[in-house]
Amino acid sequence: MDLNLKGKHALVLASSAGLGKAIARQLLLEGAEVIISSRSTQRLSETAAELANGTGGKVFYFAADVSKKSDLDALIEFTRRKFAALDILVNNAGGPPGGDFLSLTDADWQKAFELNLLSYIRMIRSAVPLIEKAGGGHIVNIASSSIKRPIDGLVLSNTFRLGIVGLTKTLAGELAGKKILINTLAPGRIATDRVANLDQRKSERSGIPVEEIRSRSEAQIPLGRYGTPDEFARVAAFLLSDASSYVTGSSVLVDGGLVRSI
Repeated sequence: MDLNLKGKHALVLASSAGLGKAIARQLLLEGAEVIISSRSTQRLSETAAELANGTGGKVFYFAADVSKKSDLDALIEFTRRKFAALDILVNNAGGPPGGDFLSLTDADWQKAFELNLLSYIRMIRSAVPLIEKAGGGHIVNIASSSIKRPIDGLVLSNTFRLGIVGLTKTLAGELAGKKILINTLAPGRIATDRVANLDQRKSERSGIPVEEIRSRSEAQIPLGRYGTPDEFARVAAFLLSDASSYVTGSSVLVDGGLVRSI
């Protein structure tokens, strides 16, 4: 299937590693031009070179902390200078720290809000004029399988990921007239550094070897394994393409069947 992404202009946040990097790579393979962003200029430089060499595509980078409005404003201005108009926005951010409810402070909640929900709000608000200028386009908000089933010990993530769903569903109606489609994409147990770190912390708390922690997690997944970032990225590319021209306001799980709710 031709996703018709050749020559499209994309901005992918939190993309120097993990799921964001995998999405950027897939878009490049499909012929899009991509701006990647994260906090570390050095890591972005290395990732941009790797992606360009691996795909032959045009990739640019700009360092920004998505929890800071000034950084997001600068990122949008860079995008405007590079592309003039924008076809694709992928909102993404690192997961907030774990912790039980009573152990978390107001500062923890505020930081998680700014990182995992307010950053999405700000980016969409700033990017919509650029997407309108392109004649419409696609936004994907990366969340978590916790939008369907809360994950123990991740109350910050459980709370703000659901906020993303509410935002996405509301904006699907508000942006449809502008020819902008917006969806939530929710990973389950994808083999990233974030998931490896969560498994390691669970191992340390429980005293169970990390290999056993992973084995137990895989046993709960009908497909019997963790997903790969590339598998996740291919679904993202579909939602960011004209192939999904009648899909908006949806929440799509990429979890190997982990979440059993209907």
